[in-house]
Amino acid sequence: MTRRRLASLSLEHPATLRRRRYSLPFLLFTMKVVFPRHFSIFGYARSKMTDAELRDMVSKTLTCRIDKRENCSEKMEEFLKRCFYHSGQYDSEEDFKELGKKIKQHEGPRVSNHLFYLSIPPNIFLDVVKCASKSASSVSGWTRVIVEKPFGRDSESSAALTKGLKQYLTEDQIFRIDHYLGKELVENLSVLRFSNLVFEPLWSRQYIRNVQLIFSEDFGTEGRGGYFDSYGIIRDIMQNHLLQILALFAMETPISLEAEDIRNEKVKVLRSMKPLRLEDVVIGQYKSHTKGGITYPGYTEDKTVPKGSLTPTFAAAALFINNARWDGVPFLMKAGKALHTKQAEIRVQFRHVPGNLYKGSFGTDLDRATNELVIRVQPDEGIYLKINNKIPGLGMRLDRSNLNLHYAARYPKEIPDAYERLLLDAIEGERRLFIRSDELDAAWELFTPLLKELEQKRMAPELYPYGSRGPVGAHYLAAKYNVRWGDLGGSEH
Repeated sequence: MTRRRLASLSLEHPATLRRRRYSLPFLLFTMKVVFPRHFSIFGYARSKMTDAELRDMVSKTLTCRIDKRENCSEKMEEFLKRCFYHSGQYDSEEDFKELGKKIKQHEGPRVSNHLFYLSIPPNIFLDVVKCASKSASSVSGWTRVIVEKPFGRDSESSAALTKGLKQYLTEDQIFRIDHYLGKELVENLSVLRFSNLVFEPLWSRQYIRNVQLIFSEDFGTEGRGGYFDSYGIIRDIMQNHLLQILALFAMETPISLEAEDIRNEKVKVLRSMKPLRLEDVVIGQYKSHTKGGITYPGYTEDKTVPKGSLTPTFAAAALFINNARWDGVPFLMKAGKALHTKQAEIRVQFRHVPGNLYKGSFGTDLDRATNELVIRVQPDEGIYLKINNKIPGLGMRLDRSNLNLHYAARYPKEIPDAYERLLLDAIEGERRLFIRSDELDAAWELFTPLLKELEQKRMAPELYPYGSRGPVGAHYLAAKYNVRWGDLGGSEH
C-alpha cells in the first residue's frame, strides 16, 4: 500500500496544519502546558532520514499561507528547528522506547502532552498504538491518538479495530478524523439552522421535499488505484463523509453544544435510518473518453487497478429516516470520480407552494417555482437561496433569483483548511467533530448489508464516460422519488 499524505503546519499559529504529500506515515506532537511556546514535532517511519532531511522536506511546502504579514522566513526557521525524525519499525517496542527517550530529552521537567497522528495503513494501526502507548505515552499529561480513515471495511472489521484500539486507549483518547466535518460550511450547518428563526421551523417533512448530498471529483484514480480499488466510492465517500453530513443536517436540536450532546443526536439519526435496499442504489464506473483531442483513460485502464475490476467509482443512493421529522423525505446521495466538475454541496428542495397563484407563469414545470437552499461546501464556498421574483417592468414576468452569501466576497480572509481546524480541536480536546465508536457502528450497520450484497452478486457497474455527469441510472433513481438532481442545470451564480 502506498504511503499516505501527511500534514504540514502553517505559521499563523503552529497548532494549525495543512495536509501535504509527505512520505512520513505519522507525526507525533509533543505539546507543553502553553502551546505553542514549547512544542516539538517528531516524524517516525521505517525510512532512514536525518533531522535535516526531514526539515528540508517540510520546508518545500511550508508557507505563511494565512499569516502573510511579516517575518515569514523567521517563523519558518523557528518552526523547522522544532521538527525531528526517528526511524524505527512499527511493531518494535524497543524502537518506540528510543523515540520516547528522545522526546523526553526535549520535554525536560515540564508537564507534557502527546498527540499521535496515524496516517498509515489500517493493518498496522494496532501495532503502532500498542507500542506507542506502552513506550512513548506522556507520563505527566494527556496522550491522544488521531486515526485516519478507513475505519474498517465493514461492521466486523470496524468492530475488531475499535476493540483492538480500546485494549490500549480509552474512547476519550481516540480521535477518528473525517476532514469533511471540519469544512467551514459543514461547521456552519448547525449555526444556519439553530440560530436563524427563518430556517428552523422549515426543517422537517412539512416543508422539505428532498435533500441532496452531492460529491463529485473531475479526476480519476490516475495511478493511485491500488488503495481505491479495495474500498470503492461507497466506503471512501458515502459511508463516512456524506453520511456524517446527513446526520448533522437531520439531527434534532441537541441539549447543548457540548460534544457528547451533539454526537448523541447524530447517533439517533443513524439508528433511525431504514435499511438500504439494492433497488435504491445505482453504481457506476468511468470508462475512457476523448474530449478536445485528449483521451482520458478508463478506470480499468489504470495499471494500478486489477483487470476486470467491478469496483464502483460512482454511486447514488436514496436513504430514508424513519422518524416523525423526516418520515417519507428522500435523502439522495451522489458521489463519483471522473465527473464533469469538482464540487461538494448540500441541496434542500422545498415543497411546492399550495395553490400557487403564479403557477401559470411557470408552465407545467413546477420545479422551476420551487425554493431551493444550496450550501456549497467546496469549492467557492457559499450559501444561496433560490426564490421567485418579479422581473422589473410593466408586465408580470417572473424570474428565479438567488439570495447569495458568497464567502469569498463577504469574508475576504482566507478560510482555514479543514485539517487545521480538526487538529487544533484534537489538541484542545474538543471532540464535537470527531466520530464516536457507536456512531461508527451505526454507520457501518447501515451500509454493510448493501456492500456485501453488491459483492456477493458481483453487480456490474454502469459505465459512464470520463468527464460526464455520471450514469443514466442516477437520473432514473431520482425520478423514482419525483426528484430532479439540482446540480444538473446551468450556471447558478
